[in-house]
Amino acid sequence: MLVVETIAKIRRAHFVEGKSIKQICRELRLSRNTVRKVIRSGATEFTYDRTTQPRPKIDPWRSELDDMLAENARRPKRERLTLIRVYEELRNRGYGGGYDAVRRYAARWSKATQEASASAYVPLIFDPGEAYQFDWSHEIVILDGVTTTVKVAHVRLCHSRMPFVRAYTNVGKA
Repeated sequence: MLVVETIAKIRRAHFVEGKSIKQICRELRLSRNTVRKVIRSGATEFTYDRTTQPRPKIDPWRSELDDMLAENARRPKRERLTLIRVYEELRNRGYGGGYDAVRRYAARWSKATQEASASAYVPLIFDPGEAYQFDWSHEIVILDGVTTTVKVAHVRLCHSRMPFVRAYTNVGKA
């Protein structure tokens, strides 16, 4: 991909400085076809966008690779195969492609699988008076100048999240 600065250098060298295509190619280390294309066209940016990535060697093995990756994902973490081991197993079955194609395919498969099974947050919704949370605690307080231990009931309503607290003294103990 040519950047705008390189295109400007090519045009300046050819139109302003009068250099030949061969000389520009040597100085900027570009091919003659690239330099010719820049000089003949008025475009300021050249990009190449591939619409689909060809997978000629891995395409016939996709279903088998999907099965291997799914089986590997179901195993416990300590028993899972690394991608290089998955590639070697696939190669033993007759796959003639490279490891990098398997690695890229496995990364896309993993991402698609995680997106399909993404965990969702479901907020808990309660009707008024339907549920509450309750807990006891023992607190030390000063009542009439005397340090006393009291039991405290803590209640929180789940609908409104409103807290209620009630303290009970140890009546009956001396």
